[in-house]
Amino acid sequence: MDLVKLYFRSPPAVIGLVLLILVLAMAASADFLYPRDPLALAGRPLIWPFSNPRFLLGTDNSGRDIAAQIFHGARISLLIGGVATVISIMIGITIGALAGYYGSWVDTALMRVTEAFQTLPNFLLLLVLVAVFGSTITTVTVAIGIVSWPASARLTRAEFLSLRNREFVQAGRTLGLKDMRLIFGEILPNALPPVIVYASVVMAIAILLESALAFLKLSDPNVASWGNLIGAGRDVLRVQWYVSAIPGIAILVTVLAVSLVGQGLNDALNPRLKSR
Repeated sequence: MDLVKLYFRSPPAVIGLVLLILVLAMAASADFLYPRDPLALAGRPLIWPFSNPRFLLGTDNSGRDIAAQIFHGARISLLIGGVATVISIMIGITIGALAGYYGSWVDTALMRVTEAFQTLPNFLLLLVLVAVFGSTITTVTVAIGIVSWPASARLTRAEFLSLRNREFVQAGRTLGLKDMRLIFGEILPNALPPVIVYASVVMAIAILLESALAFLKLSDPNVASWGNLIGAGRDVLRVQWYVSAIPGIAILVTVLAVSLVGQGLNDALNPRLKSR
């Protein structure tokens, strides 16, 4: 309950939560408001927004309803962001926990692997994975998760290094608890708050990475994603700029919402701010 009060004490965090709820509501109501296939041809191409009551946000250069793609695209973007974040955080927690707890050669070996992943920029490595394994929505989501774990691994490792010699860990060893029980049952719950906060950053980055892939026509063309709509509007950007601008605003609002929620969680979970 105190955590909720601390969260709502921050106006930006409340704004972020409201925006995120709106995006979630769009995703939840997509089938009800736009039951037809959002990629089906709906009308004349390139109808400007608000010029036709049937197409409030207009149509793209193929004649597909932009509003339908925005609502259904919210579901795709949130799904990609959420699943990729879970994959990334799970990999990062496992590697960071083992490295921080055992130290010695285990830490050295795992950190060398982490550094190897960080040598290449995320997007360049993502392009390689998509080129090798294909560009289905499942492949893209898993690939984004795979390229995004090193930062969470380092964060988890740092937390474990500060916690592994605390009194409650020593007590667990004295009681004969096995390493896995100490790592995932005792230390990890105390190391999770900063990792949970960082998860919001990963989710925002995941949405942006998928959008960048779609803009380059390297994402799954068979789904109605915001990135695919931006990519479609690239060919008519100078004259019908709204085709790319509308999904761009949707991405901006969603990333901003996730970032503000993450910042609010950081403020609520930070013990130095709690004491103020």
